[in-house]
Amino acid sequence: MSTTVTLPVPIEDLDATGVLHRTETALQTRRAAEVEDLLLALHWADLHAADPRRGPDSARVWGGEDRLVDLGGDGTPRVQELCLPELATARRVHTLSARAVVADALDLRHRLPATWAVVQAGHCEVWVARRVAAMSRRLDQTQVGIVDAAVADSIAGDSPSRVLELAEAKVIEADLAAHAARLEAEARRRLVAVSRTDKFGSRNLFARMEPGDVVWVDAMVDRIADILATRPDLVADAVAGSDRTLDKQALRALALGWLAHPAAVLDLLDNPTAPGGPVEDQEQRPEPRRRTAQAVVYVHLHQAACEGTDAVARVEDLGPTLLAQVVALLRHAHVSLRPVIDLHAEGSTSSYEFPESIRERARLRSLVEAFPHATRSSRRTDMDHPVPYDPDGPPGQTRDTNAAPLTRTHHRAKTHAGWTVRQHGLDRHYWRTPHGLYRETGPAGTRVIDETTYHRAVKRIALDRALDAIEKSLRP
Repeated sequence: MSTTVTLPVPIEDLDATGVLHRTETALQTRRAAEVEDLLLALHWADLHAADPRRGPDSARVWGGEDRLVDLGGDGTPRVQELCLPELATARRVHTLSARAVVADALDLRHRLPATWAVVQAGHCEVWVARRVAAMSRRLDQTQVGIVDAAVADSIAGDSPSRVLELAEAKVIEADLAAHAARLEAEARRRLVAVSRTDKFGSRNLFARMEPGDVVWVDAMVDRIADILATRPDLVADAVAGSDRTLDKQALRALALGWLAHPAAVLDLLDNPTAPGGPVEDQEQRPEPRRRTAQAVVYVHLHQAACEGTDAVARVEDLGPTLLAQVVALLRHAHVSLRPVIDLHAEGSTSSYEFPESIRERARLRSLVEAFPHATRSSRRTDMDHPVPYDPDGPPGQTRDTNAAPLTRTHHRAKTHAGWTVRQHGLDRHYWRTPHGLYRETGPAGTRVIDETTYHRAVKRIALDRALDAIEKSLRP
């Protein structure tokens, strides 16, 4: 059986604005269909919740009769096992796939009710909610409430990656003892393995290691590779018979091999720019601290963690981490603590370039770039003036309240493709696309707004700036 979809207006007849509005409509239609899919799976489970071995038609002819099984987590009703193949047939998937969707739907309805309400309202992607349900299944019904409350607050606005990272952190927080046991079990699976030599004479090296050790190995490999890039005498054999130079990844591979020769590495770190020269005597050698690769680790902690309470830290690029893991990460490091940065502080300058203090505060406030629905870490972005910098304009245009971390592509789109953005306060941005879509971005992610809300926000921003100007003019 095939079905042809009839559209009210053929797609080829739509203009640019029509395409965008139809796309938004299609998104809501798809989400509604996915919610209906979950509701159908739930109703199928409800229809098959009675114990088949206790009904009037029950029979025990052999040991393979139907039975009730647990599909979801603690607190979800059991379901007849042999009802799943028929549901899978209707869904045109494997029975295990049907089993998974029923389990996720049961968990959402019975264990994650706040998140389930957001899903039913069509305000989030169903697959993200299902992933959260699967991640939290091992928690009991009381513990899972921690996950539900946090995810329900973020799933409608944050990017999927941030929602899943938050869910992972809350799963850890809800049962720290179980997570510690999993870490211990994972530690026993650590290994280093090598492959066979391929036809080109290369071999692969695979390692499963402590995250902190990976960070340090990666940093040291990078440092050695940077030195090798300036020492053609040391890489001559690798490029023999070739008219090319080695790229960074090839240099990193060479650098990893150097780690097998610690004495040579020590000499290289002590004399990085002296090919063939004598090694400095012991008194002239740099302190061991100077030979260590440098790394900056950003650890975000709740106040409770600093007061000795069990808590989960978030390490940038590593994700949710126990404080004991943070200690392990830094165990070989010379640690320099930077002062706590006050994210409510404001500063300004009349130069076009953002000073590092404003950059750092803006990135720490945003965590991800300020563009709608973006996922890139704010630490890998440019810093943009939402209100464009005017060389002939007033002083103080470069400031905390006119700073938006953007990737290069989104920076170009905002500058050259007709986007409009206004910043309210320190961390909230209101966007208008070239064809009239409106979004608000902030610490909670991206929120869809209408034209009226956008213009109301723009007026409020203009009023706040006028009042600030008046206040400054009245200062002695």
